[in-house]
Amino acid sequence: MSAPSAHASTPSTPADLGALAAAAPSADAAGVRPRDVDQVCVDTIRMLAVDMTNAANSGHPGMPMGMADVAHVLWTQFLRYDPKDPALRDRDRFVLSAGHGSALIYAMLHLSGYDLPMAEIRRFRQFGSRTPGHPEHGMTPGVEVTTGPLGQGIANAVGIALAQKMVGARFGAAVASGRVYAIVGDGCLMEGISAEAASIAGHWRLGNLKVCYDSNRISIDGSTDIAFSEDVAKRFEAHGWHVVACDGHDRAAVAAAITAANAVTDRPSLVVCRTVIGKGSPNRQGSEKAHGAPLGPDETKLTKAAYGWPMEPTFLVPREAYERYAARETELRAVRAEWDRNVAAWRASDAAAAARWDAAFATDGLTAAALLETLAKGAPFGSKATRQHSQAIQQKVAAEVPNLVGGSADLTHSNLTLIDGAKPVGLPTTAPEYSGRNIFFGVREHSMGAIANGMAAHGAFVPYTATFFAFLDYMRAPVRLASLSHHGVVFVFSHDSIGLGEDG
Repeated sequence: MSAPSAHASTPSTPADLGALAAAAPSADAAGVRPRDVDQVCVDTIRMLAVDMTNAANSGHPGMPMGMADVAHVLWTQFLRYDPKDPALRDRDRFVLSAGHGSALIYAMLHLSGYDLPMAEIRRFRQFGSRTPGHPEHGMTPGVEVTTGPLGQGIANAVGIALAQKMVGARFGAAVASGRVYAIVGDGCLMEGISAEAASIAGHWRLGNLKVCYDSNRISIDGSTDIAFSEDVAKRFEAHGWHVVACDGHDRAAVAAAITAANAVTDRPSLVVCRTVIGKGSPNRQGSEKAHGAPLGPDETKLTKAAYGWPMEPTFLVPREAYERYAARETELRAVRAEWDRNVAAWRASDAAAAARWDAAFATDGLTAAALLETLAKGAPFGSKATRQHSQAIQQKVAAEVPNLVGGSADLTHSNLTLIDGAKPVGLPTTAPEYSGRNIFFGVREHSMGAIANGMAAHGAFVPYTATFFAFLDYMRAPVRLASLSHHGVVFVFSHDSIGLGEDG
């Protein structure tokens, strides 16, 4: 797996949900209006987001309040995970592309039994906590990628989905059945990177990618009508996606929509969830006022009253909520046991493939020492262009690191980054082949970098990208995030010069 960030906290023992449930008050005892268990869970998610942002006096309560129903359905009915083993190789991956709504993922991880105790929930957005303002890779168990800049997450999700398809092509479905789920918002889809990523995901026919779109039509400046009037569903259909829509507050409709998306395996799916930002806040729901600031004491009192929720204690999790997620964890233990049996049988039937699979996940990037060692083995020097030396070195590295994969943003023969003798990934487009190593990203520098970050986060590959140095300006965000996240991505830039003249 990718190396954890240097600032990662020392993990404690993951939560025992049974013990937490036994210690927690019941909904009745807590003064919560009696209602069905799923409603208690959803309202718990909402109120945790309210309390987190109030305690920090900073943050975004509106998105978690609006997407609580969708998140609850996803985590209790569809997502396959093991909170005691967050790095399980064939887990379903969840990416919160709308990272400003980080209180949502922290609430879900806590309720699901990950190593994110209530003490960390209470320290939301505080220095040194594992609950930063935006999810960060390597800091919080269960957070797959760093999603600060909007749009990076959906492109990361494309990279993770591609990596999973490539693992399946190499080793089979027994170890590559996981899906990638993501939540994106209007801001993510306004960013140009989302169009680049969605376009190539449709081209690659990534049927294991399922994206839930939080269509609340609100951004910081107000209604999205002031700057965003496109038909998102038609855009994604044009990219080659399957699209289904639902009321994001009707849990049965959400479950039906995700079920329909999962039934489509030959292309990615977009689930358009019509939601209300800040759902339940009498004076802020449906408004930009719920987007980037805590509700504050007066509006919190009104909101909790509307939900039949007590003002005290804050950070309340009723027993029924812990019990519901403990039941899901029990279901998933059976899923994990079946996966373990299938993997054991596969290992017994093909020990050589299993050894290659283990080696792929053991590779932790290409260190400077490894590159120098390769150079020492006879890489040519002389009066050749640096990109020609780079090409020679790459072939040697590729021969020694079979999970080195990647490509260029439509400059393969200029950057000289083709792996000799390797097949292309994603061709033919009618029934894509994923067993190759050469990836053709097209003229999509920004998403190329973010897709490579997603591939690195997946853990089975060492990805590289290539373009002219001038185009680094188009991909600064993913290069920066690769550094901050300690991803083992190799970025190749050729044709450097002082000015942007010929071959600039």
